[in-house]
Amino acid sequence: MSFTESEERQALRKAVADLGRSYGHEWYTKLARGGGHTTDLWNEAGRLGYLGVAVPEEYGGGGAGIGDLAAVCEELCAAGTPMLLMVVSPAICATVIARYGTGEQKSRWLPKFATGEVRMAFAITEPDAGSNSHRLTTTASRDGGDWILNGRKVFISGVDEADAVLVVGRTEDAKTGKLKPALFIVPTDTPGFEYKKIEMDLVSADSQFQLFLDDVRLPHDALVGSEDAALAQLFAGLNPERIMGASFSIGIARYALEKGVAYAKERSVWKVPIGSHQGLAHPLAQVKIELELAKLMTQKAAALYDGGDDFGAGEAANMAKYAAAEAAIKSVDTAVQVHGGNGMASEYGLGSLLGAVRVGRIAPVSREMVLNFVAQHSLGLPKSY
Repeated sequence: MSFTESEERQALRKAVADLGRSYGHEWYTKLARGGGHTTDLWNEAGRLGYLGVAVPEEYGGGGAGIGDLAAVCEELCAAGTPMLLMVVSPAICATVIARYGTGEQKSRWLPKFATGEVRMAFAITEPDAGSNSHRLTTTASRDGGDWILNGRKVFISGVDEADAVLVVGRTEDAKTGKLKPALFIVPTDTPGFEYKKIEMDLVSADSQFQLFLDDVRLPHDALVGSEDAALAQLFAGLNPERIMGASFSIGIARYALEKGVAYAKERSVWKVPIGSHQGLAHPLAQVKIELELAKLMTQKAAALYDGGDDFGAGEAANMAKYAAAEAAIKSVDTAVQVHGGNGMASEYGLGSLLGAVRVGRIAPVSREMVLNFVAQHSLGLPKSY
């Protein structure tokens, strides 16, 4: 096991960082506050192959793993240009289709994932289910050779930018009559598919939506993979989601820490830089330590996933997501405190991150559910819910 990234990944990081900085956080914030999207950056990143690094080579991608895609996500966030749809479209959706899709589904979608030409949202969360995926009420029933999909989804990212949505529903087991998970690709222009924006107190270029699925008729090949293996297929997408979520938090944490450190070096009070005082130096040093630890766990999770150890990756990905979210919250809070009043001034680009990093404790899985997972599966404690 190596703790040093390959030269190829380091070069990828540098190239992506240069691209992100060429746009910059000021550009991003202006777009986000004005209701715009990061379309130009997304398209350029796609043309350069950065969004498709994990798509198999035979479909025009880089043929690398989730570790390289996570590095792309981290560097864009560290440059102050986060794109939340990266966590969803190339990580969850492309991964699930690459691993479990039919030949036709792979040929249709993967080349466009490779270039960033297609954007696909992911819909699992429901208003009444919370973290209990067994209570999902979105159902699909057969009608001849078609599927009829009905249900509601909430807090679904980037639907207004997406060409399609990978929807987690449930179908009835013909033998037992019980409902089981199933994944469907639903183009956003399908009749009966509607969405409504959720107003959020966040400065983000990626919006959240409610979905309304009313008798949405889908062809038989809208079902991804096997109807009997959907649970495994679902978790094949959720592990990359957690790894990417961790990388997203790590990138923002790096951005805030860099700003905090720079200000602590430049700002002088009583004739010395404020960073010379332990009251500010130590919190910044703590952030650095916790950030590096979170990054190591994220890299471990990615290595396990790319190595085919889905269970080991699940444990590590949950831990990485937890650690990265905590590090990001601490990093932004510390950077704001170092800046004093300037930390809340729009000019310094930190105040808008206070809410953004808080999301990492909630999504894609809550902090409490991660602790439940570790208690039960890592420590062998009785199930608490």
